[in-house]
Amino acid sequence: MAFISVQENDFDITQEITRLKNSNHAIGAVVSFTGTVRDIGGILTSMELEHYPGMTEKELERIALHAEERWPLEGCCVIHRYGKLYPGDNIVLVITASAHRSAAFEAAEYLMDFLKTRATFWKKETTHTGGKWVDAKEADDDALKRWQ
Repeated sequence: MAFISVQENDFDITQEITRLKNSNHAIGAVVSFTGTVRDIGGILTSMELEHYPGMTEKELERIALHAEERWPLEGCCVIHRYGKLYPGDNIVLVITASAHRSAAFEAAEYLMDFLKTRATFWKKETTHTGGKWVDAKEADDDALKRWQ
C-alpha cells in the first residue's frame, strides 16, 4: 500500500527512501522524482498551492493504487506540498521501488503524469507585478495519453 501525504512542511528524501525500503530485500531498484519551484527568468517571487483536503488525498491514493496494479511495486510514496512556496523549494516527491528498474521508472512516470492532470491542486504564481492562477497545460494532457 502506498504512502500518501499532502502536507505543508518540506520532506526529507533520504528519510522517505529509507522508510520505503524498510528492510525489504526484494527491492532491487528505487526511483525518485522531486519537483521543485522553478523561476525561469528570475521574476517569480512565490507560488501558492491550494488543494481540496480529503479529496486530493483520495485521488492520489487512487492513482497510486492503479500504479501498484499495473507494475510489480514493492513500495510507493507520494508526498505533495501545499501553501506558499519559493523558488527552489520542493513541491512533490514520488518514490517507487520494485525488484527491477524498468517497473520503478515506468511507475514513477505514470504517477507524475496522472498527478499533474488528475490531482486537485490549484497553483498561483506571484511576481513583482502581481499574481495569477496557472491553467492546466496541454503538454501534461498529452503526456497522459501514452498510458491509456
